[in-house]
Amino acid sequence: MSAFKEQDYNSKINLNTWKKLFKFVKPFKKYVFMLMGLMVIVAAIDAVFPMLTKYAIDNFIEKNTINGIEKFIFVYLALVIIQVVNVGIFIFSAGKIETGVAYTIRKHGFDKLQKLSFSYYDKTAVGWIMARMTSDIQKLSDIIAWGLVDLVWGITMMIFIIAIMVYVNLKLALIALSVVPILVIVSMYFQQKILKAYRSVRKINSRITGAFNEGIMGAKTTKTLVTEDKNLKEFTGITTKMKSSSVKAAVYSSLYLPIAILLGNIGTGLVLWIGGNGVISNSVNYGTVVAFISYTILFFEPVRNLANIFAEMQSAQASVERIMSMLETKIDIEDNSEVVTRYGEMFNSNTKQWPDIKGDIKFDNVSFSYKEGETVLEKFNLEVKEGETIALVGETGSGKSTIVNLACRFYEPTKGRILIDGVDYTKRPLLWLQSNLGYVLQTPHLFSGTIKDNIRYAKLDASELEIIRAAKLVNAHDFIMKLDKGYDSEVGEGGNRLSTGEKQLISFARAVLANPRIFILDEATSSIDTEKEKIIQDAINKVLKGRTSFIIAHRLSTIRSADRILVVRNGKITEEGNHASLMKKKGYYYRLYTNQFKDEQEMQILNN
Repeated sequence: MSAFKEQDYNSKINLNTWKKLFKFVKPFKKYVFMLMGLMVIVAAIDAVFPMLTKYAIDNFIEKNTINGIEKFIFVYLALVIIQVVNVGIFIFSAGKIETGVAYTIRKHGFDKLQKLSFSYYDKTAVGWIMARMTSDIQKLSDIIAWGLVDLVWGITMMIFIIAIMVYVNLKLALIALSVVPILVIVSMYFQQKILKAYRSVRKINSRITGAFNEGIMGAKTTKTLVTEDKNLKEFTGITTKMKSSSVKAAVYSSLYLPIAILLGNIGTGLVLWIGGNGVISNSVNYGTVVAFISYTILFFEPVRNLANIFAEMQSAQASVERIMSMLETKIDIEDNSEVVTRYGEMFNSNTKQWPDIKGDIKFDNVSFSYKEGETVLEKFNLEVKEGETIALVGETGSGKSTIVNLACRFYEPTKGRILIDGVDYTKRPLLWLQSNLGYVLQTPHLFSGTIKDNIRYAKLDASELEIIRAAKLVNAHDFIMKLDKGYDSEVGEGGNRLSTGEKQLISFARAVLANPRIFILDEATSSIDTEKEKIIQDAINKVLKGRTSFIIAHRLSTIRSADRILVVRNGKITEEGNHASLMKKKGYYYRLYTNQFKDEQEMQILNN
């Protein structure tokens, strides 16, 4: 299961954090104002109905007459129709705000995720990002839209009810409202308990989402290692905690609601008792008592709703902070103000002003350390000429991938500088370099869709002829044409309908289509069979011709034709030369190559 730890967030409502969400509500402000206006009207009409009941009792029932009832019925029906229309419009408005806000936040979130540096994904689990982008955002949009409905209606309703009760009978009004302070204290106590339980639920929910993601993505590994029972026990442990916290929250909620209802009924009972005595003594009208009973019942409904809103806001505080922490995450690698002024924003850069890239790369006294780790490179120097192929060899953790990631500007040097074509690459747009990169990973990632779609992903406006040309260049055309639908064949989720070698060829074609000046091959042939390796090796030789390239290789047989082979150990270059010169030295590379050659020979003999 994931080793990432969920961050702890504030338990109290932080209005400054909530204010940050207002910018996502601004595009829908006309619906917000419409909704607020409607809720005031709805609350006013709701508050009027008990007075109509009082009027009917005082003028029709007690006087035993129906004179003027036609006007009363007309007014009553008119208010009912207006209320029905209002409710329909406010449901539409609230729904528009809910879906619109969710869409806007997700759009900003996805845009932010495109810009965030590699370091963010190094320390943030995919499942937690998914939880932020789905359930957390949905929860917030619900509260913003429907919470606004309850908030405006509840506050307005309470104001109207208090005003009417005080106007009609001050004594009964004070009696009816006497239980409110007790209800406030009880609400505060229970909402804190409920909040604590729900915050635990939200926190565990992120872990469950992460566990689901890892379980699905690692299904094959789980089955091959037969660790289903172990994973199930871990997952059961997480869900058991979720169940415990959910039950605790439900228990507190189930206790709070009856107590709130009881206090409301006590207020109603006091009105009935004292008001009833008033009716008997002729000091209070019967219609007034009936109206007050209705008002006490109506009054405590918005009180409970407001308590629930504040409880929801408290429980959603963590969701707000999780989302805002993602949206406000500082981008480690981004263009400086000078570059932005000259070339424009990252995704709105003026590509016409971009200088051509040749491919000369120079590491000038480069030092690098990860934020929470030891130094990987220190005063590292390397000069790569345009069109040169550099192979990096060394043990795991020696710094090979770091060198490549720095060259690609996925990370930037802690000290020193990296020059592309003689210019510090921080003085050029980030996309200028990365749009000229072709990167092929050990485990290539394909997107759901057709082979054609996956190749075209590198250049969305590419013609079918360009796609086929790229596929032929990397020796992928023949196997593609053998498929039932050729280039229109579906690759499946993650490319699961193709073999690893076939996926690798598709990723090669995708990289080539963009015609990059710099190519990176990261263990590109380590997961494929010997037959496919020969096909891919031939493709590599053709593709890399004339391009600056870095090859990180486990199979040393694939790098014999490299212009230079660098043996990297503990962040330093310990041996350097082509294959022949390094073999003559009989150093680390020689021992590594001969041992691997012997192993491969033994495997061939065993297989035969």
